[in-house]
Amino acid sequence: MLERDVVAIIGPQSSTVAHMISQIANGVQVPIISYAATDPTLSSLQFPYFFRTTQSDSYQMAAVANLIDFYGWKEVIAIYTDDEYGRNGIFSLDDEVEKRMSKISYKLALPVNYSVNDVVNVLNGSIPLGPRVYIVHVNPDPALKFFQVVNKLNMTTSDYIWLTTDWLCTTLSSFTPKNRSLLRIIEGVVGLCQHTPQVSMDKNFGSNFYGSNVYGPYAYDAVWAVAHTIDTFLNQENSLTFTTVGSQFGKLKIFDGGEQFIKILSKTNFDGLTGPIRFDGDRNLVPSGYKVFNMVNLTVRNVGYWSNHSGLSVKPPETLKVNKTSSSVSNDELGVITWPGGKTDRPRGWVIGDSERPLRIGIPKRASFVEFVTELSNHTIAGYCIDVFKEALKLVPYDLPYRFVPFGDGAHNPNYDDLVRLVMEDVFDGAVGDIAIVTNRTRIVDYTQPYATTGLVIVVPINNSKASTWVFLRPFTIEMWCVTATAFVLIALVIWLLEHRVNKDFRGPLKRQLVTIFLFSFSTLFKRNQEDTISPLARMVMVVWLFLLLVITSSYTASLTSILTVQQLSSPITGIDSLVASRLPIGYQVGSFAYTYLAESLFVPRSYLIPLGSPDEYEKALRLGPHNGGVAAIVDELPYIELFLLDHHDFAIVGQPFTRSGWGFAFKRDSPLATTLSLSIMQLSENGKLQEIHEKWFCEKGCSSGVGLENEPNQLQMSSFYGLYMICGIFSLTALVLFLLQTVRQYIYYKQKQMLDPSSPSFPTSSSSRGCYGVLSNFCDFIDEKEEAIKNMFKKDDDNPQGSQTV
Repeated sequence: MLERDVVAIIGPQSSTVAHMISQIANGVQVPIISYAATDPTLSSLQFPYFFRTTQSDSYQMAAVANLIDFYGWKEVIAIYTDDEYGRNGIFSLDDEVEKRMSKISYKLALPVNYSVNDVVNVLNGSIPLGPRVYIVHVNPDPALKFFQVVNKLNMTTSDYIWLTTDWLCTTLSSFTPKNRSLLRIIEGVVGLCQHTPQVSMDKNFGSNFYGSNVYGPYAYDAVWAVAHTIDTFLNQENSLTFTTVGSQFGKLKIFDGGEQFIKILSKTNFDGLTGPIRFDGDRNLVPSGYKVFNMVNLTVRNVGYWSNHSGLSVKPPETLKVNKTSSSVSNDELGVITWPGGKTDRPRGWVIGDSERPLRIGIPKRASFVEFVTELSNHTIAGYCIDVFKEALKLVPYDLPYRFVPFGDGAHNPNYDDLVRLVMEDVFDGAVGDIAIVTNRTRIVDYTQPYATTGLVIVVPINNSKASTWVFLRPFTIEMWCVTATAFVLIALVIWLLEHRVNKDFRGPLKRQLVTIFLFSFSTLFKRNQEDTISPLARMVMVVWLFLLLVITSSYTASLTSILTVQQLSSPITGIDSLVASRLPIGYQVGSFAYTYLAESLFVPRSYLIPLGSPDEYEKALRLGPHNGGVAAIVDELPYIELFLLDHHDFAIVGQPFTRSGWGFAFKRDSPLATTLSLSIMQLSENGKLQEIHEKWFCEKGCSSGVGLENEPNQLQMSSFYGLYMICGIFSLTALVLFLLQTVRQYIYYKQKQMLDPSSPSFPTSSSSRGCYGVLSNFCDFIDEKEEAIKNMFKKDDDNPQGSQTV
């Protein structure tokens, strides 16, 4: 070229060589028309004399990115040769996948003339990484050296996905039927080929595919493009003249008509072997799209096409140009692909943990509030958060081996910011526990959907001595009041039944008897009854009832006294504003984000913030108060405070939560696990399993309502008096049974006397019927009679045996 009169250069095939020669071509104003150099950085701005009759890799990488997006893979690994062709192609791919919210997680470079050992080292280094989608962008490899190593390392299982750029298509075009058996090692591989419109698949990639040259038609079109340009250049009465200049390379001949020549060349428009030959503004061939092929059973099977206007389709793009709609994933379509391992279902595309390297899940080894998560003495991990994590994993549709790694010494609560930071630094693959979702943490990790709602609240001592109009009702729970009132009524009825036949005070008109019944029962609380009990059974019941009343009234008095005279622990704190303004010491839980929030967001002086490590320290600090070495209030997350208030009733939450957040599981940025477990947590919430787990851990003592001011620390529960009420009920029931047996015996005796001697004394009855109703009615009338009258009647009958015999 330096010595001869050159008006155009056809070639080179290498992008690296094209970079070098284009620098010289710019100086001598000679256009270069390459049919194989695809490096996207060979731009018209830097190299205005560079043209190519093949498609730029920037276009090809858009096709690869669309393929990645079509299958929903968010992370991929790119392997490339470390030259202009490899680096610049992958950089272009990086831009394209980023547009589709995916990313190249790892870029692994191979030397230009790589060896088997180079490939082994790169692939072995990629196995511990999470993604299993590999994009291979290397130079044509006639021996398939790269995939021989892949096959040797057993990386052709169903866990792996191999996507190649058009280098594999170029390689396969040089194969002959004799070495087709080598194709067994690329079973399931998916690659791209440049699409040539107007040329059928059978002609180019069917029986004649092997042994042909993919770039031959492009080289042919490049020659014709130059020929058409020269013809037009000469027809415009231009002459082929050169100017000789000196340089460090010797004398160079500069093409005088170079600028005019490239103007004519850029307007080229004819139909070549590869389709329409036209150049865009960057001197690139106007793209016609790519074929997507799949290696199945030693054959190249076409599964679809790609172009920038049609996206992925099963029809050639030239047949879809009439629809000129922007491509979108929802409109994309491909044929059935057989992936490595023989499966046709969409591969997951990533493996974070396996049996050899399970997921490292960091958990906080708590010293307090261990109900949420901690390591037990037998080295097992347990807690509410752990149960949620395990239940969520059950809904993941694949196996996910993991192992828990405790973080912390167990003597103090660990710092949760440090735990999250270790996830970012890849010490842990994830973190599970009561980890609050806060802004500074979301910048370095990804969280799952919150499985618990939380927020910062304020807990203070409450003034239990503050009386109200209905303070006398507070010692008993509603259940206790209802049971006690029912017991009064039942005891009144029992005593009336036992005393009605023997005690004149319990006889008389109905109105008088009702008044007597209830006055007798309720007056036992306050004074000795005006009515004495005569029946031994009634006295037995009264002894037990009075003992029950003694215990209940004593307990009621003690509880009411406690409510009215409890020590004064009132607090002027009503909310976060008054707390900050008070400039009093504030307690917070060790390891909690509350410290950072109070100091950096609310500007509370750090000297006023007191670290506390356990519920006992909470109680002690609150009881001491701010002026005796304690604190005025404690700021902590709602779940901890609810658990604290279940056992500590002299404290309460004031105001509303002044932050809103939640607890979630933390994973590395862009980890697919965050999305997968988020879906599982949503399912747990919808099917009620989350609530079941919460009740299992926190509702054995009664679920906290979260509003401490409504708790009554001195209320008497029904469970405390269940035994006494049961004893009283048993005695009352026994007395009733004995009374009824005695009365029935007397009634039977009376009826026998009536049957033997109809003229014997009798009492008036309200019914003469002989049916069940009549018998029951007569029995009730018999009970209503005074027992003294019954006994007198029996006595008279016994004193007159003669009359009975006469009858």
